[in-house]
Amino acid sequence: MRSAAVTPEGDRIRWVELPGQEPPRVYVHGLGATSPAYFTEAAVDPRLSGRRSLLLDLLGHGISDRPTHFDYTLESHADALANALTAAGVSAAELIAHSMGGSVAIVLAARHPHLVSRLVLIDANLDPIPRIPGSSGSSGIAAYSEEEFLTGGWEEVRDRVGPHWWSTMRLAGREALHRSAFHLTRGTTPTMRELLLDLRIPRTFLLPADGPLPGADALTEAGVSVVAIPDCGHNIMLDNPEAFVRATVAALTSRG
Repeated sequence: MRSAAVTPEGDRIRWVELPGQEPPRVYVHGLGATSPAYFTEAAVDPRLSGRRSLLLDLLGHGISDRPTHFDYTLESHADALANALTAAGVSAAELIAHSMGGSVAIVLAARHPHLVSRLVLIDANLDPIPRIPGSSGSSGIAAYSEEEFLTGGWEEVRDRVGPHWWSTMRLAGREALHRSAFHLTRGTTPTMRELLLDLRIPRTFLLPADGPLPGADALTEAGVSVVAIPDCGHNIMLDNPEAFVRATVAALTSRG
């Protein structure tokens, strides 16, 4: 396990690193997740191994620190990630990023372009979304005020999401989980979609085959490769790892 201080207060992002050739690959998890749990199977697959790979946990999640003073906006997540990558000697990385992690990766590429050479986004959030009480995911978490979430809302979320997601969500700091969800639903200005459209690097967007992507035509026209993956839900890399690896290999080897 490796780490780097990423805030003035010394809070540390930590990651598992697999040795290999440059340029590096960086795997970034979604809300309430952790990269080693979600990406190790894919990262060590012979078709993807052999490259230096960082399976990194964002602040507030997994094995990284959980500061309560941090605001957990997408921009702050991206800047903290940039600090970790810089400390690790990473540049021109290929980012493979899921859900909220995909949103952070887009912001990272826009704010710190020297760090990112290619994006593979896995059902990433591109637009602000409504906050819906009682729903699962970021929408339901963000529907609570922070005080409501800390004083009992997190238990309601635990019971709604079930043991599979909770197995990694419980590792996240509660303030981190709520603030990350709140800012994910709020999005960025310009939006993550607008930032993605403006990037001039190879970009691939993986999504479940049964979940149409709004605005897919505009993404394709802007050079984003939109790839539907069969037999999976939101957690594509866990639900259909074989198809995920094939699609990721294709995305990383395309000329874009």
